Amino acid sequence: MPDVEARIKIKGKHYEIMVDLDEALKIKSGKGDINIAFRGQGIFYDVKKATQASKDDLTDAFGTTDTYQIAKKIILSGEVQKTQDFRDEEREKKIKQVVNLILRNATDQHGRPYTEERIKTALKEIHYSFDNRSIEKQMQEVVDKLKTIIPIKIETKKVRLTIPARFTGQIYGLLQENKESENWLANGDLQVVLNIPAGLILDFYDKINSVTHGAARSEELKQ
Repeated sequence: MPDVEARIKIKGKHYEIMVDLDEALKIKSGKGDINIAFRGQGIFYDVKKATQASKDDLTDAFGTTDTYQIAKKIILSGEVQKTQDFRDEEREKKIKQVVNLILRNATDQHGRPYTEERIKTALKEIHYSFDNRSIEKQMQEVVDKLKTIIPIKIETKKVRLTIPARFTGQIYGLLQENKESENWLANGDLQVVLNIPAGLILDFYDKINSVTHGAARSEELKQ
């Protein structure tokens, strides 16, 4: 991956560094190595002009002059510049994911599946702008836009999920996208009814089981 700028603004001053794009994005997701990501050329007010930040300003802004600690804070809390090639590649990956999900779950008004080519053409026609959220979270927006140009129906499964009280804080956010209703039980457990696209349900169960270590209980309901 190419080297790109990462920047942050603190107390009215800009701080910039050079980073490896791929490794910096891994750090943002909690996996990367700052020793690989940070190019070690220093902390700058303006990296293009090579104007290095003073130690006093670094201490005031970051509480340290350790460049690797500062670089990690800039990556985590600031903005990492993405190249156009990278953005184009990300968009193509998301389009491919959406097409695969729709092919697995969608039919026309007569219950017939769509072809890959028709879905790709329709996606181009709606000019949907994918953002940084997961495809699962953008799927309904995409389908709603597709419905304006083609009759499309997504097969879903209704599930009642019971989460033990000790896991509700960790898992609550995962349930919001597909939640129809929720009920807090007397023992502190959370019971929710979810409507999930059929093609996503196995991935969804994997996420739930990973957090709850298999302690969550599920029951498929009739639509």
